[in-house]
Amino acid sequence: MNVRPVYKTKQKESLVKYLETVQGKHITAADVCEYFREQGNPMGQSTVYRQLERLVDEGVVNKYIVENSPACFEYVGMQSHCSDDVCFHCKCEKCGRLIHLHCDELKELQAHLFAEHKFRMNPLRTVFYGICDACMRAAEA
Repeated sequence: MNVRPVYKTKQKESLVKYLETVQGKHITAADVCEYFREQGNPMGQSTVYRQLERLVDEGVVNKYIVENSPACFEYVGMQSHCSDDVCFHCKCEKCGRLIHLHCDELKELQAHLFAEHKFRMNPLRTVFYGICDACMRAAEA
């Protein structure tokens, strides 16, 4: 297994401090670049991507790749929000919001797919598409 050494750089330190302020939110590399640009401390896009990937490798950040969207990242610190490796997601087709699901019924679905169909679903990459509650309410207004 290829393990990258863990380096401490000012850029990485600044990035982690920023990520801690948006814990639980999904952000893109472009969001990170924009934040640092607004702070008067621009960070190059390749540096942001490289640092985010390192943090993903270290388990400090989760990376989600959802069809037709830029990769998004979520700061989780040392405790992953998907510690039991069963965390499905919903993506709103209107606003793009990514929602984490921790439901026993979905665990049952995963078990059914394996037992009956010999198919092991990857819950960290399984996304259900639809419309979130906020977008439904906005459409009704």
